[in-house]
Amino acid sequence: MPAPLSAPFAPEETVPEVLDRREGPYGEVVLRRHGGLLQIIANGTFLMDTSDGRSERLLVDAARDALGGRKAPRVLIGGLGVGFSLAHAAADPGWGRITVVEREPAVIDWHTAGEAPLAAVSGAALADPRTEVVRADLLEHLRTTTATYDALCLDIDNGPDWTVTEDNDGLYAPAGLAACAARLTGGGVLAVWSAQPSAVFEGTLRKCGFRAVRTEEIPVARGVPDVVHLAVKAA
Repeated sequence: MPAPLSAPFAPEETVPEVLDRREGPYGEVVLRRHGGLLQIIANGTFLMDTSDGRSERLLVDAARDALGGRKAPRVLIGGLGVGFSLAHAAADPGWGRITVVEREPAVIDWHTAGEAPLAAVSGAALADPRTEVVRADLLEHLRTTTATYDALCLDIDNGPDWTVTEDNDGLYAPAGLAACAARLTGGGVLAVWSAQPSAVFEGTLRKCGFRAVRTEEIPVARGVPDVVHLAVKAA
């Protein structure tokens, strides 16, 4: 999960060890070990690590709770990251089909290839028969797939106002949100993780026809809370 710069790190005396560095389709991605943590860096920007996972769990749980007890709902998780969101969803037998969309081949490899450093987080979830991993840009997948989902849990940036790459901006604009709505079932839930609240994004969600728009805060060790933006497609 993308995280703010206030995210907890390993002790300063440790020196990060680069485990893999690749030039991917959207720039450089790095997996490194810092003390006991694994960290993902994209184009020099810290995205996420294995320090906690509470934000990822809340992202998934908030979407499930907003569905109001719908039986075996299908969820799309945007961004594999370190695997916390997927692992939490797969640990809940109440979810139906779990689709993860990840555009970086390196990130998928870090979970599945060879010794797979991140398999300790995601291994059981990836072996779950409900789980499907799709290698694709999230917005492109939303625009081209015919599948529908009861929940979209998006965790691909540090938030609508702090994207990893410029082309991600389109996901949070009206056209991108229309693509999200098109893939949601009636009454389906859109949940978007962010390192900080965004009143502008909340307003865009409402203008695009989503209802029950709200923001849940996630306390962090230092700095402003992380948040999950929630919105519901009209039935």
